[in-house]
Amino acid sequence: MTGPDYSYETAAMAQGARIIAGVDEVGRGPLAGPVTAAAVVLDPSRIPEGLNDSKKLTERRRLALYDAIVASAEVSIAHASVEEIDQINILRASHLAMMRALDGLPRRPDMALIDGNMIPRGLTIPARTIIKGDALSVSISAASIMAKICRDYVMRDLAQHYPGYGWETNAGYPSKSHKEALQNLGITPHHRRSFKPIHKMLYQVK
Repeated sequence: MTGPDYSYETAAMAQGARIIAGVDEVGRGPLAGPVTAAAVVLDPSRIPEGLNDSKKLTERRRLALYDAIVASAEVSIAHASVEEIDQINILRASHLAMMRALDGLPRRPDMALIDGNMIPRGLTIPARTIIKGDALSVSISAASIMAKICRDYVMRDLAQHYPGYGWETNAGYPSKSHKEALQNLGITPHHRRSFKPIHKMLYQVK
């Protein structure tokens, strides 16, 4: 099983694109915290070794790659808040975070390679979707690593203010301990009220 490569980027360059951004998001599934997206423009002459889907890497490896990506690439990280997730739904919020990440890059890309099967509504940059892109395109792999590390950091920070939910280890995902803490400690301002388990707790018949 080979890892991701630069072939999608090379294909985009063959069509005239010069600045190619990989885009990925993390945090669609958690019950708490923002959804986070990253956009990364790699330098083809300085691609960090060992890029892969962030889920396939150890935390230590991710952190080493994070430093290598920051040192060699253009990177932008953006979030959509819990309030935005509850207002416009998680899919739209994840797309909003992606567009914000692209807008935050120092140079406007000629092409965005987006993980998944949907181009965000309203995106004004030419884009191509790649299903399981974080395992196929090194630019998307780099974005997946940046988004994961930044979101984990946000959740660890929130865990300091709201201890007991285990966010420093579960990142807000619906783990057994997180669900038990919800029953025992209640709902925080950082919980997504539109998500079924939270919604049910808020509106269950007393």
